[in-house]
Amino acid sequence: MAVAVFDYAAWVARYPEFGAVSEQRAALFFAEAGLYLDNTDASPVQDVAMRLVLLNMVTAHIAALSGALNADGKPSGLVGRVSSASEGSVSVTTELGHVPGSAAWYQQTSYGLGFWQATKRFRSAVYVPAQPYNFEPWSGATWRR
Repeated sequence: MAVAVFDYAAWVARYPEFGAVSEQRAALFFAEAGLYLDNTDASPVQDVAMRLVLLNMVTAHIAALSGALNADGKPSGLVGRVSSASEGSVSVTTELGHVPGSAAWYQQTSYGLGFWQATKRFRSAVYVPAQPYNFEPWSGATWRR
């Protein structure tokens, strides 16, 4: 099994809005994405091509949260979705709402939400059946009298 390798050209082709992000910075975002989705043989996503797509989604999410889409390259400081906004004297209110697990962090950007939805099947429980139990332990034994 192999690990997914970051391809900057493919990432920018898929997410052209991040064209201003340097290749070195994007590679750092990709390395950080490995904290959220295991990029080793032990990953729940065994298909390396699918894992690369998912890691690229998380990379875009991290880049957006880090301010890569802003003109000055700085994060906005807003956390959550915008719940209300006003124009006179500029006012913005954000909220996370009640979202179970770590979904709230992923729902801050469309990239993260896409990743959250795409990985839904990997977050469910995996059934591991128990070993068969012998209910008649003496059935094969020879009794002495």
